[in-house]
Amino acid sequence: MANHELDTDRSEEARIRLLDVAAGLFDREGIHAVSLDRVIEHADIPESELRDAFGGRTELIRAYLRLRHGRTREQVVRGLVSYRTPRDKLIGVFDIQGEAFAEPAFRGCVFVTATAQALPGDLVEEVTAEYRTWLHDLFYDLALAARAAQPRELAEQLVLLYDGAGISAWMDSRPGTVNTSRSIATALVDAALPA
Repeated sequence: MANHELDTDRSEEARIRLLDVAAGLFDREGIHAVSLDRVIEHADIPESELRDAFGGRTELIRAYLRLRHGRTREQVVRGLVSYRTPRDKLIGVFDIQGEAFAEPAFRGCVFVTATAQALPGDLVEEVTAEYRTWLHDLFYDLALAARAAQPRELAEQLVLLYDGAGISAWMDSRPGTVNTSRSIATALVDAALPA
């Protein structure tokens, strides 16, 4: 029994290390630019441990995207605590997004870049769909709580703005994009809420 627990602990340590190393490489260079050999080399573990932990590249990428989704969700949930009203929370999502824009390593939304590089039917689409559902639900739930006249329409507008702000901040290298997106979000939200 003790040997099994030790093996399980080692396997989990290897999994965490591999995912951490892969995340760093994927964040800097992009998912499809990083080979498994590079991940193995940087993690300094045998290929068999990667295969045991993830089965292969596809599952490693899926785990990475789920990790990023979890971190984004956690950052948003934690950030929204400081906003008092549903209206403020709707607009606050853009302030929280803007914090990422200010990071020196910001390279846009990992889900956008992963999907852009994936082939149709790729498993990346499945994890991206989970992220997209969460994002749409986030704005919809906040729009409902704010009593927007048309919460679905407002949510769709804000998702579109969120996506565009992320792409603009990345491609134009403009962390200040958050000021524009926040201003537009404020106008959209105020127009959609009862007076």
